[in-house]
Amino acid sequence: MVVGEELIPPGVGRAAAASARPCSTLLSQGGAACVPAPSSAVPPSVPIGRDRPAAPGDMAGDHRLLLENARQVVLVCTRGERFLAGDAVRSLAVLEGASLVVGTDGFIKAVGPADTIQKQFSEETFEERIDCSEKCILPGLVDAHTHPVWAGDRVHEFAMKLAGATYMDIHQAGGGINFTVERTRQASEEELFSSFQQRLQCMKRAGTTLVECKSGYGLNLETELKMLRVIERARRELDVGISATYCGAHSVPKGKTATEAADDIINNHLPKLKELGRNGQIHVDNIDVFCEKGVFDLDSTRRILQAGKDTGLQINFHGDELHPMKAAELGAELGARAISHLEEVSDEGIAAMATARCSAVLLPTTAYMLRLKQPRARKMLDEGVIVALGSDFNPNAYCFSMPMVMHLACVNMRMSMPEALAAATINAAYALGKSHTHGSLEVGKQGDLIIINSSRKAEEDTHPKCLTPPRPVSCKPLPLKGAF
Repeated sequence: MVVGEELIPPGVGRAAAASARPCSTLLSQGGAACVPAPSSAVPPSVPIGRDRPAAPGDMAGDHRLLLENARQVVLVCTRGERFLAGDAVRSLAVLEGASLVVGTDGFIKAVGPADTIQKQFSEETFEERIDCSEKCILPGLVDAHTHPVWAGDRVHEFAMKLAGATYMDIHQAGGGINFTVERTRQASEEELFSSFQQRLQCMKRAGTTLVECKSGYGLNLETELKMLRVIERARRELDVGISATYCGAHSVPKGKTATEAADDIINNHLPKLKELGRNGQIHVDNIDVFCEKGVFDLDSTRRILQAGKDTGLQINFHGDELHPMKAAELGAELGARAISHLEEVSDEGIAAMATARCSAVLLPTTAYMLRLKQPRARKMLDEGVIVALGSDFNPNAYCFSMPMVMHLACVNMRMSMPEALAAATINAAYALGKSHTHGSLEVGKQGDLIIINSSRKAEEDTHPKCLTPPRPVSCKPLPLKGAF
């Protein structure tokens, strides 16, 4: 149920929810996309203690959650795949008439036919049981690209776009990123956290349980660190998974050249991030650069990304959005985990990404809002690129909903429903380096999932009906401290 902006699971009081950080839930109508895999490809439930080591709480007779008697459980993967590409993305693993168990540590302990799970756990106790009869269970959605920490808004720019102004027209006139930078520098840390928390709750209500969150509206070290502290606080306090991205090269600060900005990032920003990471104050996963004509050229982008990689960060950057920059080729060369946008990617760049297993994070909301040509998703899929999806939530593309992103991907980018679901789950998790723990419903993975109240099979249902909120269940373990 919903209490204001707070999500409280059935049967859990407000105080208990705040102290125990339980599985947060919300129920509404919705659908999802999948194509059932052959039954032989779907293993039965994995009994605890037989095929894997026992985890704390396994033998204690109590578990966190039992989801029972679901019409379908859309596993997505069954063999520990870290991503799906090529033919594998066209048919996703599904169990009919199944149940799922989440342990007290927040990880999946068993998933399999309902009668098998019932027998295996007949003597066990659960903190919560959810009857999923006539419902479908899917992995929690993963949003692989967002800019969710900022102050102010850019509503006035919408009229400029409607009058024909391009993204770079507005940017060069002092609007766009530069406008938001000024407002974000002026905002207090508490103001930024308050608005960020509300945005994350909106994302969660739409089924997102893991979000990539960028800095990038500071550009100077002081404000970039302020944004990263806000992201770190949310990572520790909120029950939504977060992958933190340092994006200090989101734009060239006023009064500097791209070369000077790159020097500042390499010589000052990155060493400070490394120090704070070692001290356990801030955890950063990825480094991002806006590689674009009039922003950071290929040489500056290479220097910053390589320096970030040397610091221990995953490369995950903006490339080939407005102009062909050969960013895809650069990312493949540097071993990038992911490149976003790619509206102007070359054929050679697509081939290089496929070979390097560098994921393409496609953002259909951006192409829609800016009236850009659509990314060539079909070409990428056919060439074997690992295709992921993101909302690109920011003041310019105000979309909280991954179901909407999936819908646009199907309609505007010609992706199939299974491809869209894989791109919003296992492949999006891969883009963040988290597909070993997120993106599919497999034993040992985190128990983040959504329940769809659907009377039809899930593969028939990724459709505008899917735009209404599902019921997210986020079983986030306590964060590890001190990792950089």
